[in-house]
Amino acid sequence: MIEIKCIVVEDEPVAREILCDYIQEVPELKIMGVFRSGIEAREFLAHHEVDLVFLDINMPKLTGIGLLEVLDTHPMVVMTTAYPEYALQGYEYDVVDYLLKPFSFKRFLRSIGKIENRLKNNALLSKSDIPTGPESKDAQSLYRQLVVKSDKKTWPIELVTILYIEAVGDYVNIHTRERRILVNETMKNIEEALPSRHFIRVHKSWIVSRSAIEYIEGNGIICGKTTLPIGKTYKDKVLQWLQG
Repeated sequence: MIEIKCIVVEDEPVAREILCDYIQEVPELKIMGVFRSGIEAREFLAHHEVDLVFLDINMPKLTGIGLLEVLDTHPMVVMTTAYPEYALQGYEYDVVDYLLKPFSFKRFLRSIGKIENRLKNNALLSKSDIPTGPESKDAQSLYRQLVVKSDKKTWPIELVTILYIEAVGDYVNIHTRERRILVNETMKNIEEALPSRHFIRVHKSWIVSRSAIEYIEGNGIICGKTTLPIGKTYKDKVLQWLQG
């Protein structure tokens, strides 16, 4: 059994107590510290290494997002929040999951499952031929998530499952291997949130994953039974990107 060293950063006493009780029910989790503010947690993280932070977003003086902004490096993060609108912002900091308060023990266990999958993926990466230089961070980015809100639900979408993204008016359709999710976002924001080595804008209305491309024929990208158009202004960039 693996041991996952974690800390809790939560300013609400009741939420802090519930989270600690949940953690104690999971044998592989080991609490290294419990903090009431981002400032306290920052001091601890400057001198100690942990695997996981359960981090509240809305805290005085230094918010959860603020804490991530001031850390040079940080462990895996599960956000605990009553504000799902922060989800897309947190993606920049490689947040693994979001627990929307109040959350059940069952939902908490789903987060732990994602953490365990991340650790397994990292172990596979370390044994593969992925470069260990500057490209390694980009390679591991495929194991991150794009967190979006759709129909009053928050969806953490594993990047490895995304095939392509389609603009539909003021919305975008995210096509994954399992489903299609319609979200009220701009293509620009989605494009900026995705790792550029693995995803590219091929048309004003389409973004595609490198792994979904079977071949290019004329001005079309063949992805299984779907053909995506390549815009005239995008074609040279797409061909150069594929050779990179």
